Amino acid sequence: MPCGASRVTVNRSALGEIADYGRDTSHHAFYWGAKLMLITTAEGTVSAFSLAHPRELDERKQALHLLHVRPIAEGPCPIVCDKGFAGAGIEKAAAGLGHVLIRPARGDEPEPEVKVFPSWLRQRIEGIIWSLKNQLGLERHNARTTDGLWARIAQRILALNAAIWHNWLIDAPVKRSLTAYDH
Repeated sequence: MPCGASRVTVNRSALGEIADYGRDTSHHAFYWGAKLMLITTAEGTVSAFSLAHPRELDERKQALHLLHVRPIAEGPCPIVCDKGFAGAGIEKAAAGLGHVLIRPARGDEPEPEVKVFPSWLRQRIEGIIWSLKNQLGLERHNARTTDGLWARIAQRILALNAAIWHNWLIDAPVKRSLTAYDH
């Protein structure tokens, strides 16, 4: 979640308690902002979300905290995540909550226990993120305070969830499609 691009914006912003400089590894860029953690269904409905300080809080700990605070399902539930969630500690903690982590194998794993990670699954994850960032304008939030950032993120997530819910009601073929609401 980028929150500022210039030093002047960083100095004038009241987002200092949640925002800091971090690195976006997928885009090979540094940013000033916060990390947005999402737990979604396969269709894209956001069931839990949180903002994390880019330097102070580990993604793994934040994800486990979200699973503790907001149980996502009764019984065992597979959770699709990225390579950053590799490690015996997080896998054991997720298994303790009744979840199995599904992730791509890392290049440095000698004999990965991870099965073949289908490319359509990664595309689904990227599609959910794209819907929030581009169609709902999450990266163009213009928030200057922490409360404003929370409000704008919640607003976009509720809009996405409402569209998916409505698409379920009308039996639309693509549940995450926002095309009908894009004017």
